Amino acid sequence: MKVFVTGASGYIGTAVVQELINAGHQVVGLARSEESAKIISDAGAEVLLGSLEDLQILQEGASQADGVIHTAFIHDFTQYLKAGEVDKAAINAMSEVLQGTDKPLVVTSGMLALPQIDGFIREESSAAHSPRTSEASILELVKEKGINGSIIRIPPSCHDKGDKGFIPFIIAQALKNGVSAYPEDGTNQWSSVHRLDAAKAFRLAVEKAEKGAVYNVVGDQGIETKKIAELIGQKLNLPVRSLSGDVLTVHFDWMSLFITFDARANGTKTEELLGWKPTHIGLLQDMEENYF
Repeated sequence: MKVFVTGASGYIGTAVVQELINAGHQVVGLARSEESAKIISDAGAEVLLGSLEDLQILQEGASQADGVIHTAFIHDFTQYLKAGEVDKAAINAMSEVLQGTDKPLVVTSGMLALPQIDGFIREESSAAHSPRTSEASILELVKEKGINGSIIRIPPSCHDKGDKGFIPFIIAQALKNGVSAYPEDGTNQWSSVHRLDAAKAFRLAVEKAEKGAVYNVVGDQGIETKKIAELIGQKLNLPVRSLSGDVLTVHFDWMSLFITFDARANGTKTEELLGWKPTHIGLLQDMEENYF
């Protein structure tokens, strides 16, 4: 099938593009710059020039494809509400040209701040009050417009070489402040998934095209933030300390709220629905081998 991929030159998007091409699909990738266009074309995909805010371009890409995978997101956590608005507008625009067809639209969502059920964030956990609006937006379109939409939920850490997300920021703050820190008693846990495992889940989701499906793409179900801090301290030869209150806020900066969340997650249902299993190394081993 011909798949339009937004964020095709990004950290997750590049892996998705490669996964799709290796499986025999034709890929068109959205590129906001000549540099991004080169990454996409070098991977063997076609290029559609435009940004996430070019709604007509998004509609062009979606209308000419057999399916869409939407991985693009403006990762500016200082303007998170604005990023969410841009994301919602993009999803709405692509859905307009997909309405009345059965073409799948797979969007990306997160897990932080979702409610737990029996100790884990599960597929049934509601994202109605999540700060990231993509999931609520597409589910509303599924219900109201009949869009063939589904959601891939990514854990707080989607790890691999080239990661520029939460874990590298935690490492950078440890170096900056001379201490590897964790919140309170450090028993809150984060789930994770390897980037290449996540890419496979995206491919399976667009192939299976299950309307309204929510997929928890989970490798490690939960790793204590204290263990993450201890590994960072060991690798950087820094003291490891518990922080709370204003000191925690100063140390972790914009991430001070996120680091306190408990994001243990279960993806058993997803594994059954997609026929998917994580096969790559876990977060701590990946950090040990590739993050320092």
